[in-house]
Amino acid sequence: MPGGRLTLQDRRQIATGLAEGLGYGEIARGLGRPTSTVTREIGRNGGPSGYRAERAQHATAQRSRRSRTAPAPRRTVPARVSRDRDPAAVGEFADQLAELLVHVGMPRMAARVLGCLYVTDEGSLTSGDLVQRLQVSPAAVSKAIGYLEGQALVHRERDDRQRRERYVIGADIWYRALLASAERNAMLAGITRHGAELLGPATPAGARMDDASALLERIGQDIVRSVRQWYEERGPVPS
Repeated sequence: MPGGRLTLQDRRQIATGLAEGLGYGEIARGLGRPTSTVTREIGRNGGPSGYRAERAQHATAQRSRRSRTAPAPRRTVPARVSRDRDPAAVGEFADQLAELLVHVGMPRMAARVLGCLYVTDEGSLTSGDLVQRLQVSPAAVSKAIGYLEGQALVHRERDDRQRRERYVIGADIWYRALLASAERNAMLAGITRHGAELLGPATPAGARMDDASALLERIGQDIVRSVRQWYEERGPVPS
């Protein structure tokens, strides 16, 4: 497969593929590039709905100029993995996952910690493990863990053998994340419903609020229904 950086023509082909509804793998095959290259390119340049070829080309040139004077970014140190896995590929995937989580609004360090935890078979690491793998300070890890705990994505367990805490990512992480999203939608639906009542549903502003409330409430209900149905089909719903 060809090496080197993506050209403007490559980026235009990616934009065309996204507009046509092609998957990342199909776009990558058309370019003769790894899927990870396309995933990373789209994730760091606006995502599937906001990707623009010329803007991505300009942003890449800007990053390249900054990198000549800036220190090299810290990357995830590959974890020890089983023989049938490539440690470097696992570390790269963790970085890609973190980049996409940042794109959807998660703080960068929290995203890196979550990505690091997610690719471990045990689903748990100590603070020291995370400091070593992410090449960051204990304080940065502690702040990220606090955020993830607040989102119910990670919890702590006491490891009596090592006399230290382990940070654990549960098997029900996406269940909890989606329910948290539904709860936020419900809160937004409530405040917009109040706005509609305050402004008056017959006014343009009130009508906008009323429509927003109905949409948010419907989406929240659909999320909860779909998530619970998924887990009921696969097994017990997490408590």
